[in-house]
Parts: sequence; structure tokens; C-alpha cells
Amino acid sequence: MSFSKLGSAWPVSFQIQHLKMLLHSKLRLQLLGRCAQLVVNRHASTGSVDKEVMEQMEEGFKKLAESKSKSLLKKHLTKEIFEKLKAKTTPSFNSTLLHCISSGMCNHDSGVGLYAPDPEAYNVFADLFDPVIEEYHKCFKKTDKQPATAFGKGADFENLDPDGHFIVSTRVRCGRAVKGYPFNPCLTEADYLELESKICGAVSSLTGEYKGKYMPLTGMDKCLQEQLIDDHYLFKEGDRFLASAGASRFWPTGRGIFLNSAKNFLVWCNEEDHIRIISMEKGGDLGKVYDRMVGGVEALGKQLQFNRDERLGFLTFCPTNLGTSIRASVHIKLPNLMCDPDEMKKLADKYRLQIRGTSGEHSEAKGGVHDISNQRRMGLTEYEIIKEMHDGIKGLIEAECKARSA
Repeated sequence: MSFSKLGSAWPVSFQIQHLKMLLHSKLRLQLLGRCAQLVVNRHASTGSVDKEVMEQMEEGFKKLAESKSKSLLKKHLTKEIFEKLKAKTTPSFNSTLLHCISSGMCNHDSGVGLYAPDPEAYNVFADLFDPVIEEYHKCFKKTDKQPATAFGKGADFENLDPDGHFIVSTRVRCGRAVKGYPFNPCLTEADYLELESKICGAVSSLTGEYKGKYMPLTGMDKCLQEQLIDDHYLFKEGDRFLASAGASRFWPTGRGIFLNSAKNFLVWCNEEDHIRIISMEKGGDLGKVYDRMVGGVEALGKQLQFNRDERLGFLTFCPTNLGTSIRASVHIKLPNLMCDPDEMKKLADKYRLQIRGTSGEHSEAKGGVHDISNQRRMGLTEYEIIKEMHDGIKGLIEAECKARSA
């Protein structure tokens, strides 16, 4: 709709807001287009940023700085840091600062707004990533080091809700990146297919309770796809935050899902990370679900070489998933606590938990069921993270029982 079609019937304030939206949409398309073009030329490794990319980066930075965004990107991408990093590129994949910040510049309502286009970006653009990592992961400083992998035994943790009064289901997942490849913004179509082939080969070798079938998204029956999504097995195409970061390119090429016969262990191929390894089942037996995931991770680790940094731990596309990359979650009903949002937030902060809607980040709660997970992924071992999650959910259930009897 143009201003000539709006006419004088519309208030000036509306026309100004509409113009801002049009300009912002135009900038978003420009940024996505430039990121796509950068991928085509990534192997050139010129070590320089071309003039057009620089201009659009500077325009996006100016709009972000003038916005009311509360993202960690805006907070930590100061003018000084921007000037220091804007001309840098990663040595192997020629990634630029634009690759890292495009999502946050396109979506001012982002919580973080920062992604790594390749593993080297965490070092090349450390002046931006390090303070974001420290704030999100609660004081994981640039001098800190992720502990060595230590899974421990899930059998140490009791079933949190054996009678099924509160917990609907439990899920534990982790992300992995395959060594030698960049992340989504810098993957070519051929890269996606090559990764899928390697991952498909690895999951097809699984035996015992892990034995199952790999199903590529390309050519998948639409009814089957919708059913898998509705049953919370399959991912959807990336939301606007991921799309703006370059995670939906060449969709659905190279994407797929592996599902075991019991449908309680699955592997996502090239969704947000190269691999998402997921264990899930109804009820609240966190330890059992965790042990199943660990077994799958260890089996796949014998077939694939995962990318792990000595300081940051397992490297992932989003810096919120670094370290162990583990996210343990429950779908849980806490009707009395949810009626008191302030108390719920206080408890979540106390136990270092994150509360989301039923379908995950950026979604609403359905039927009073919330998704509650561990917030910390760095600075602790895998076992310590599961223990922290277990203690937190136990504390919430106790608080719900107390609120119910009050």
C-alpha cells in the first residue's frame, strides 16, 4: 500500500509508522539478500568486506542503535565494538559481522539477536560474543573454561512425578556440530546434502532400542509431515528469527528426522544445528530420559567427529546453546503457581529455570501446560545441569502443592 492510496483519511501518525515498517522490511530483505550472496563467495576468503555489505551493516547498526530494542546484541554492540569488528572476516569461511548480527538487526524484539555463522566466529568476533555469553549464561567470563564432558548416571535421579499429577512429558536434547563445516548462514546446498548423507549414515548404524528410520523432508508426504509436527516429533521451518539469521536457506534440502521404533529417541538433521539429539517420553522420569539421550550421543560420536572448543565446549549456531548444549525440559501443569506470575518468576530465577509456551520459544501456553527447562548450559558438567534441573522441578512441584493447600 502506497501513501497515495492511504489518503488523507489516515492519521499522520499512522502514515509515519507505516513508512517505518516499509523501510524496516526493505532493510530486512537487503540484509538477507546480502547474506545469501556472501555464502556464494565464501570460499574466496578475500579477508575483506565489500562496500555494499559495509553500507548495509552500518545502516542496520544505526537503526538498531536508535531502536528501543532490549536485546543483548544492542546492549553489547557498542559503536566502539562495531567499528572494531565491522571489517573482520573469519579465515576459513570468510564470514562477516553481518552474518552474526543480521537476525538482531532485522528483529528488534530479539532476546539475544546474535548467531555464529561458523565455529571460527566465536574467536574472530569475541569482543561481541564474549560479553553476550557472559550475561546470558550467568557470569561465564572470558577467562572461564567449560569443564570436561561428564555425563554421570541418570539413574541417580528419582522420578519427579510417578503418579502423573503434574508432569505431562519429559525431553532432554543436545546439539552437535560436525567438524569441518560452517553453520547455517555459510552452508551451501552441496554442504547440506553432504552433511545429511553423513548424518543419515551414522543414525542408520544405530542398534538396539535406538534402531529406527531416517526420513528426509525433501519428498516427505505432507500428511505425514503435519502429523509428525502435531505429535511434537518434527520441527517446522525456522521462525523469522532463524530465517533472518540464514537458517532456512535451501529449505527443505538436507533436512530430515530419524525416529526410533519406540518413538522416544530422535535426531534432527540440519534444523538449527547440524544435529539435534533428542530423548523423550510421557511422564516425569528425567533420569531415564537423560540416560537414553547419553547412549545415543555416545553411539553417534563413534561415527561422527563433533566440534568442541576447549574453552566454550560444544560449538553451536546460537551462543545460548554452547557448553554442554543440553536442554532438559518438562511439559508441566502448575495452575496455582501460574496464577501468580511474580512468584513463578521468583522461583524460576531461584532454580535457574526458563519458562516457555507449550511449543517452545516464542509460543503461548496451551491448556495451562508450560515448557520449563534449565537455563544454564555452560560452566557445569552435563550431570550437574541435569541435577540442577531435577532440583528445580522438584522445588516447583513442592511450591505448587503448598499453593494448592493454602
